Amino acid sequence: MNVLSRRDAMILISRGLFAAAAAMLFVALPAYTQESSIYTQCPTETTLHPSGDGIKCKHLSGGDGMVTMADGKELYIFSFSDIPLPADSGVTLTEYPGYVMETGMLAANAPAPTIVVDEDDELFLSLTNVGMAMRPDLFDPHTVHWHGFPQAAAIFDGVPDASISINMGATLTYYYNAKDAGTYMYHCHVEATEHMQMGMLGNLYVRPRQNRCSSDPSIPCPPGHADGDTYAYNDGDGSTQYDVEYPIQIGSFDSEFHDASFGVQPLPFASMRDNYFLLNGRGYPDTTETAVISTPDPLGGIPKPSQPVSSLITATAGDRILLRISNLNVTQFNTLGTNGPAMEVIALDARLLRDDDGNPMYYKTNSVTLGGGQSADVIIETAGLGGKTFFLYSTNLDMLSNNTENFGGMMTEIRIN
Repeated sequence: MNVLSRRDAMILISRGLFAAAAAMLFVALPAYTQESSIYTQCPTETTLHPSGDGIKCKHLSGGDGMVTMADGKELYIFSFSDIPLPADSGVTLTEYPGYVMETGMLAANAPAPTIVVDEDDELFLSLTNVGMAMRPDLFDPHTVHWHGFPQAAAIFDGVPDASISINMGATLTYYYNAKDAGTYMYHCHVEATEHMQMGMLGNLYVRPRQNRCSSDPSIPCPPGHADGDTYAYNDGDGSTQYDVEYPIQIGSFDSEFHDASFGVQPLPFASMRDNYFLLNGRGYPDTTETAVISTPDPLGGIPKPSQPVSSLITATAGDRILLRISNLNVTQFNTLGTNGPAMEVIALDARLLRDDDGNPMYYKTNSVTLGGGQSADVIIETAGLGGKTFFLYSTNLDMLSNNTENFGGMMTEIRIN
């Protein structure tokens, strides 16, 4: 006699309910096209950028999916995923009805896709809510909140109290004029504690205009600048120059909360206690894997990459490593430390550490403590460290585990060639 597990039963139920819902949806909306429900804005020119240079466009879906923890446990998540622009994908939304829904459904990433723009860029970020395939009873709206960004227009801030939330089947294009370099993060702000615990978190950073000083005479170059040099901030003195950069997002999941959501049970907000501790959506040793971690599509079809961001840090001896560290944890403060080279903290919360007279206030340390919503930019010098491997890890030792499995969790490696 075959007995279905709770997960298999839920998948079958979800298939049936979702098929019925999809049938009704497609009756109401016979084709998902730019002319109908899914309309993305990506201009080829604007007043600020008449030539088109400096215009960045990105399309995300908001929905659900599955991820795999380092001990093999699968967790149900909400998050965002990339929708390739039609010009990049080889199709158009009008030629392929349902393209966005098919691409974005059950494709949630942990963390959400990384967003990188240059200072002075205009970013047109479209978000389509594709619905919850595994929980078709949920009709949760979603938003994008660029945490720490001084948004002049509340409508694009993503806080539901003062801006638009995006309902299932709808699309909104957010507009940002990126004027402040630094390390940020983004997340859904609808029912924030739930949606952030479920995984709607992503890396986001802005590279400074000083990087363009070789090609733009209006931007002064710092002393000693050479073509190809890159900087974390507009420092004026070259002190934030780096050779390689890595986003490191601190996070953690409460598996009981995720299981309750998957099993259509009351959510245990009051007893929320995380037991999987993550860097960029993975626990050690998966943090050091450079391959994309995929979870099979529970509704059948091609497996979709669910945890695409490795946390392995590699450099050549003599390189300056920039770590863009952010924390979007909803339950606790976190401390990251190294067991070798010091970290020079150059910025906190996307602000360069300078006094009122512009003098650097950088400091060196072996640990950085961040609360939820905070970020830090740190530089690690690797001169004389060739052939060595170090660890970047949580100094909260109970977080060096994958639930009950020890020697895992919030840790990765720094490998110096």
